[in-house]
Amino acid sequence: MEKSRMNLPKGPDTLCFDKDEFMKEDFDVDHFVSECRKRVQLEGLREDLELYYKLLKAAMVELINKDYADFVNLSTNLVGMDKALNQLSVPLGQLREEVLSLRSSVSEGIRAVDERMSKQEDIRKKKMCVLRLIQVIRSVEKIEKILNSQSSKDTHALEACSPLLTGQILERIATEFNQLQFHAVQSKGMPLLDKVRPRIAGITAMLQRSLEGLLLEGLQTSDVDIIRHCLRTYATIDKTRDAEALVGQILVKPYMDQVIIEQVVESHPDGLQTMYKKLLEFVPHHCRLLREVTGGAISSEKGNTVPGYDFLVNSVWPEIVRGLEENLPSLFNPGDPDAFHKKYTISMNFLRTFERQCGSQASVKRLRAHPAYHSFNNKWNLPVYFQIRFREIAGSLEAALTDVLEDAPAGSSFCLLASHRTWSSLQRCWSDAMFLPSLVHRLWRLTLQILARYSVFINELLLRPISNESAKDIKNPVVTGSKDPSATHGNSEDQGSSPSETKPAAFISSTQLVYVVADLDRLQEQLPELLETIKPKLEMIGFKNFSSISAALADSKMSLSASMPPLSSRIVQDLSESCFSYLKSALEVPRLYRRTNKEVPTTASSYVDSALKPLYQLQSGHKDKLKQALIQQWLEDALSESTHKYCETVSDILHSVRKMEESLKRLKQARKTTSTNPGGSSSGMSDDDKIRLQLALDVEYLGEQIQKLGLQTKDIKSFPALTELVAAAKDQTTEQL
Repeated sequence: MEKSRMNLPKGPDTLCFDKDEFMKEDFDVDHFVSECRKRVQLEGLREDLELYYKLLKAAMVELINKDYADFVNLSTNLVGMDKALNQLSVPLGQLREEVLSLRSSVSEGIRAVDERMSKQEDIRKKKMCVLRLIQVIRSVEKIEKILNSQSSKDTHALEACSPLLTGQILERIATEFNQLQFHAVQSKGMPLLDKVRPRIAGITAMLQRSLEGLLLEGLQTSDVDIIRHCLRTYATIDKTRDAEALVGQILVKPYMDQVIIEQVVESHPDGLQTMYKKLLEFVPHHCRLLREVTGGAISSEKGNTVPGYDFLVNSVWPEIVRGLEENLPSLFNPGDPDAFHKKYTISMNFLRTFERQCGSQASVKRLRAHPAYHSFNNKWNLPVYFQIRFREIAGSLEAALTDVLEDAPAGSSFCLLASHRTWSSLQRCWSDAMFLPSLVHRLWRLTLQILARYSVFINELLLRPISNESAKDIKNPVVTGSKDPSATHGNSEDQGSSPSETKPAAFISSTQLVYVVADLDRLQEQLPELLETIKPKLEMIGFKNFSSISAALADSKMSLSASMPPLSSRIVQDLSESCFSYLKSALEVPRLYRRTNKEVPTTASSYVDSALKPLYQLQSGHKDKLKQALIQQWLEDALSESTHKYCETVSDILHSVRKMEESLKRLKQARKTTSTNPGGSSSGMSDDDKIRLQLALDVEYLGEQIQKLGLQTKDIKSFPALTELVAAAKDQTTEQL
């Protein structure tokens, strides 16, 4: 505070520091010096500090000179101060003694008051205990007096007494008993209370018996007033749960034991549904009065209802669950999955209908929080049911995903049994005969597992060698390394023990490859249909994040799509090899015309038709299974690859023909004879020219057939070069003629 009010003299503007830095609470010399060194050297800082020191010294001298008179008079003003202080010490000492004496007196008075207050508090507590005990005794005597006055009446008078009056008396007793219970709890541990406790226990037992009898009488006679008074009395003494338990024992339990009978349920196909229907009829037929009195019915009057009861939740439902668990234990057996699914579905429909009978959302919440509700739901062993279904689906699927590719059954949209079984497995997961809302997460995982397994199966097919046999012929696996047919039926362990035997090699035909592509394409097209089937099932459990479901299916679809290019590549390769296996027959053309004196060719060779036969078979045999664009692409790629090889073959043939022709010309010039032409042809066209002409006719016919396939020859790689090659050879023949 003093530092903040002190005004330091102002220095020149050339100082390297601020004078206010010296007045800060956290002033540090080292920090001050380091900051100033950033601006000036130490010599400059020393000079500035000496300059400001002189200013401070001058300001201090000026301040002393200004108040010099006050400094001089300071000592003279203190003369005689010690005598004045000595004169004050005596009265101050007396005052101190008086204050200490007064303080002691006040402390003694406060102590006395505290003691009296403590005694009064003890007296008050004892008085309250006595009053409570007196009230307990009075309440006990009052209740006993009421009971004695009722028991002293004549029997006929009691019979003439109306049930309503009995209910009112019990209500008076219950009110007094409630006060008795309150004071008894407050007086806990008092010796007198232990003496009165047997009498209180007797009153409690009597009141309990009377209430039970009165409630039973009211239920039997359907007297609303008696039931209302009785339930209000139970609520007064805080025994509502006892009333609900009593209703469960005397009203609900006998009915449940009559309805829930295992032999009756199993003897009829709709026995379970009939039983649940009878259980649902219990509430409107036998609990109508109780619901009207407690406000559980719609027609209940607000002013005459007794709150605090929920007989459907605390009386009816526990007895239903007990009856099902004790009298119908086979209901929860998951051994037969079809029967289990039917029982579970019917039971959950019954549960939802029972919830609608509760009448309010609060009652439904109490029902769902009840231990009997959880016990009923936990009795259904859903994991075991799913495991059984999982084995069924996985076993059926794995049986189809074998080395032997079988055709799909008639009427299926798929070509292979493996694809048909995959789609049927996906549909079965979400079918009404198998789906359960509580298993939706497991079924969704199984769906993705099925798609992943099918994708792995497709990738395994890509590793199989292609067989030239038909699809029907390769259904039996080919065994390599053993001529004994029985080796295929041997044990796998025996086969592995012999070095001369190998495992059966699984082949796949080109037709089956086409079937795989067709099924893969069809399955991808039907995945959106599967998603539309799944969405309503997910909405049943309140699931709304369909984007994640769509993304997961899109990932599975992408995994399946990834197999399409290698499958197409293998099909194109097989088609190309099949086609070129005939086109390479062009190598036989020189042999057919050289020194055979064969006529001039006018038609194409037969190998061209044979080469295009696999392409025609693909186009005509699978047009209803594959998209036309895909078939055309396969044909174009296969023809491009085979035509390229064919072009190289024709080029080699023409080159060898030209070399042969040149050799014969040199031989002719050497012999200098003109008796015969070089090719030995009598028609004037040499054998080499016939070969060129035949190749030109073959290529021309090949182009025509390509156009008949719906393709353009310009789109076939190497075909324009092939056309130019044979055209040039044909032109050479024409020029020679």
